Amino acid sequence: MEPEAIAGALSPPTEWLIAVRDRRDRAAFGKLFDHFAPRLTAMMLKSGMTRAMADDLVQDVLLTAWTKAGQFDPSRAQASAWIYRIARNRQIDHLRRERRPLPDALALPEEADETDAAQTLALDQEARALRAALEKLAPEQRQMIEQSFLGDLTHTEIRERTGVPLGTIKSRIRLGLERLRHELKELR
Repeated sequence: MEPEAIAGALSPPTEWLIAVRDRRDRAAFGKLFDHFAPRLTAMMLKSGMTRAMADDLVQDVLLTAWTKAGQFDPSRAQASAWIYRIARNRQIDHLRRERRPLPDALALPEEADETDAAQTLALDQEARALRAALEKLAPEQRQMIEQSFLGDLTHTEIRERTGVPLGTIKSRIRLGLERLRHELKELR
């Protein structure tokens, strides 16, 4: 799907990333950087990183966003989801480098692998259940929830983009979340 066809559903960061992808627009990249740098830094600091390491990783994430912007597909995700995925992967890479075991500490108990595999499987099942529950929502509710939570838009920004009254937006989100809670109650 072309960006012009879905422009009404795009957040400003997504529009900036498309400008970077299509035109290597430095001004748009500056806006992306100004928007995401403090958010990513806060995320890294909350995970226990030092300020210097958080700053280095944020630089790396945003450089990756610049160099790999050609891989961004707005029909699959908003810019925030794409950039946070890059950040999460960089964070995991950093943690793996930091926690490399010493040679005599390489032997792990077998149950650790089983626990990790079970946790991974459980997370995968939860993600599938969430996707299925989202598909069961009324399109209007799903659209509002996706724009609010996945698109990182405020209710006011959603109103400006869609023209839907603020009270209706809030109601659709509330009703959609109630339905999601009901659909996902067995995961608790």
